Amino acid sequence: MARLFSNTTGVLLVSAVLLTACGGGQQQGQMPAPQVDVATPLVERVADWDEFTGRFESPEHVDVRARVSGYLEAVHFEDGAEVEAGQLLFTIDARPFQAELAAAQGRLTQARAELSQVRTDLERAERLIESRTISQEAVEQRRTAVSTAEAAVASARAQVEVQQLNLEFTQVTAPITGHASARQVDPGNLVSGGNSAGDVLTTIVSSDPIYFEFDASEAVFLRYQRRQVTGEGAPVEVRLQDETAFERRGEIVFADNAINPNTGTIHMRARVANPDGLIRPGMLGTARVRGSAPYEAMLLPQTAILSDGSRRIVYVVNDQNMVETRNIVQGPLSGSLRVIRDGLQPGDRVIVNGLLRARPGAEVVPQSTEISRAAPNRGGAAFIESQPATSAQPVD
Repeated sequence: MARLFSNTTGVLLVSAVLLTACGGGQQQGQMPAPQVDVATPLVERVADWDEFTGRFESPEHVDVRARVSGYLEAVHFEDGAEVEAGQLLFTIDARPFQAELAAAQGRLTQARAELSQVRTDLERAERLIESRTISQEAVEQRRTAVSTAEAAVASARAQVEVQQLNLEFTQVTAPITGHASARQVDPGNLVSGGNSAGDVLTTIVSSDPIYFEFDASEAVFLRYQRRQVTGEGAPVEVRLQDETAFERRGEIVFADNAINPNTGTIHMRARVANPDGLIRPGMLGTARVRGSAPYEAMLLPQTAILSDGSRRIVYVVNDQNMVETRNIVQGPLSGSLRVIRDGLQPGDRVIVNGLLRARPGAEVVPQSTEISRAAPNRGGAAFIESQPATSAQPVD
């Protein structure tokens, strides 16, 4: 009896173990589906903007030199001041030029007196020729003397004008309106002038408007050219290094006549208004140029996009809550969001959070959420040091 009881107990124990194992497998096969966050693509009206780093240059840059040599007598502006065209900047000692002008005027008076005398002689000779008391040769000599005297008067008059100009040039005025640099020569120094090798007294640069110089690729240049043909234009927005928003407006006014074969780029120029004079030539800046007409775009967070070799994919939840893979075509970044060119429909439920818990063909429990921008993209977006070459911006 004892042996029979022992065998029966062993069978029961084995059966219990098998039942426990079967029960555990059933529980493992019934693990609940993972939860993921899904959202439909954000649809906004945007336009593509190409971004460039460049440098500001002055439309006009003038080295101010004296047009005559002499001793510098006075300086009439403050270093770094805004000056107007025609404003007096420097005065050169005018006394030597006043003396030269007086001498030239004296020579002109003398030449006029000589002309008057030979004209009188010619008139007398023409009266005498009628009575045959003077030869025709003598008359011709007097006519030649008149012509010579007239030429002498013209030459003396020209010398007076030259000396008047030299006297005027002792007043060195601003040739353009702009910001003056510091003076390079102090009063009391002898300055050389009258040619391009003369002493530079100061420099003046104009800054309103100001130019933004940058290099663009051949593809970008072609796109702009086609937009110009259609009359759409290419608006430009600029910001400085310490600014977070592109609030300064401009327009492209120049493209070079050839592509650089070494870089495949073309030099371009935008004209930007600078009424406050804050932008100075030589500053670095960032410009963005509109590269497309406004269009309706679907946008997803960059974190919702996966890489599969050269492909870009997203996970979509279908009507049976099963995960599907979609190949997409990316567009430019728009803040923290990415424009999706192709591969999605506006109503698709895209997994935006919980990608590690999702597997293609597996069931999930979708939790609906909405895609929104982290911050306003225009006017208040945080500055990102590494800007993309092309970005999409919302259209107001």
